[in-house]
Amino acid sequence: MAENAKNIVLDPDMSSPDLDKITLTDKQKRRGIPLFIICSIIGVLVFFGSLPTGDGDSEVIFSLLYNGFTGLFGVAIYWIVFAIIFANFCLHVYFKYIKKNSCNSMLADVYKNDKVLHTVLYFLGGLYVFLYALKETTPFPGFEMITGDATGGNVIPPVVVGVLGIMLVGAFAMPMLLNYGLMEVIGAILEPLMRPLFKIPGKAALDAVTSFVSSSSLGVMITNRLWKQGVYTDKEMVSIMTGFSAVSIGFAYMVIDTAGCSDQFVKIYALSFIMVFIMAFIMIRIPPISRKPNRYFSGREQTEADLADAHYTAQTFPRGFVRGVKRAGISRGPVKDIALSLRDNMLVMPQVLTMLSAIGVTAMILAEYTPIFTWVGYIFQPLLMLCGVPDASMIAASMPIGLAEMFLPVLLLTKNLAVISYEARAFVCLVSMVQIIFFSETASVMLATKSPIKFSEIIICFIERTIIAIPLSAVCIHLFF
Repeated sequence: MAENAKNIVLDPDMSSPDLDKITLTDKQKRRGIPLFIICSIIGVLVFFGSLPTGDGDSEVIFSLLYNGFTGLFGVAIYWIVFAIIFANFCLHVYFKYIKKNSCNSMLADVYKNDKVLHTVLYFLGGLYVFLYALKETTPFPGFEMITGDATGGNVIPPVVVGVLGIMLVGAFAMPMLLNYGLMEVIGAILEPLMRPLFKIPGKAALDAVTSFVSSSSLGVMITNRLWKQGVYTDKEMVSIMTGFSAVSIGFAYMVIDTAGCSDQFVKIYALSFIMVFIMAFIMIRIPPISRKPNRYFSGREQTEADLADAHYTAQTFPRGFVRGVKRAGISRGPVKDIALSLRDNMLVMPQVLTMLSAIGVTAMILAEYTPIFTWVGYIFQPLLMLCGVPDASMIAASMPIGLAEMFLPVLLLTKNLAVISYEARAFVCLVSMVQIIFFSETASVMLATKSPIKFSEIIICFIERTIIAIPLSAVCIHLFF
């Protein structure tokens, strides 16, 4: 029996209602149709539309917005980031060591599961950003190991400050993309394709596209938001987050250009795009992802009814459109949605920025000043040789170093770029772009947003993706280069 939608309003903390069982009132229909159309257009334009930048190039509107926002503050932005991280450390100490479990509040819930390890990471994150802010705004020269271009300079300005802008601007823009029916239309159309191949909802395609055209960390945050809204189960969420949060087109070009392969950018990027989906097909079917429960954030187990749309029919698109209008019709409205989105982002932002700083800079220090990644690279050398990859001994260290930062593998090549073959450089580009998990950004966001994946599982997923990526990339270079 259909349920009257008169008194139904989406709650940010509840699972998504069954839209097929809801009947809108005439007032909600009149409200839902324009909201669905206008808000969806705004969301698409912001995240996928581009504008000319004045130098003959163009840039995604969302990127222009968040870069423009952070650029307003100049070097003072580093002190703003430090203030946020310092506040996070103070709140963590207060709720973990002073109040402990005696306080019930929204803020207390944010820190209630923190461990002693979080104390260390929060302190390190604050220390790194404090030293970098001093270097950028005072005569203090800094410590090269922490604030140098290869360590802190490779994480704090582009990643930490960038994510601050992404989260603040995203708080205003994400509701337009997620809450007004576009997800329902995309989900209905792609469900019959995505479900049998990747065992995930059709809506996940939007997460993937957002990562490719905008930001990998934004893709992780959108996936986390939809998981908390009851759209994805734990298993689906982890699969999407670790398999589809690829680097943006712009950053991919920078990687490929650094490796001296920009003349083959379209070919390399297209191959990486295809490889991402092949690897997603495999990863969902092996541990640790295959062992994750198909349970929603609310605790409800997934049922057969949740999988009912896994076949194309004549009603596929009309059903998606009707669901979209219903979603918009029972929505809280843009003002309330943006306010709640801003609140949610502000609650997790301090931890996200802190973890990015602590883990990202530490990983870069290990990569730059210790031989640990070179040693681990020896493990991959036999596989590279088995797959017939040229210059295997020279590029082996590039395989594990992507765990720290996906740009590092090609940076390692620059020292010997002239003597490393074109095929080997293209191979490193392909592997680094499909590893997806790296602690200077995506992995840290996964941990900071309390996603249902453990630190050890993140490492395992990275190793698995690398082992799968090596033979796939080898086939690509043998066939196309």
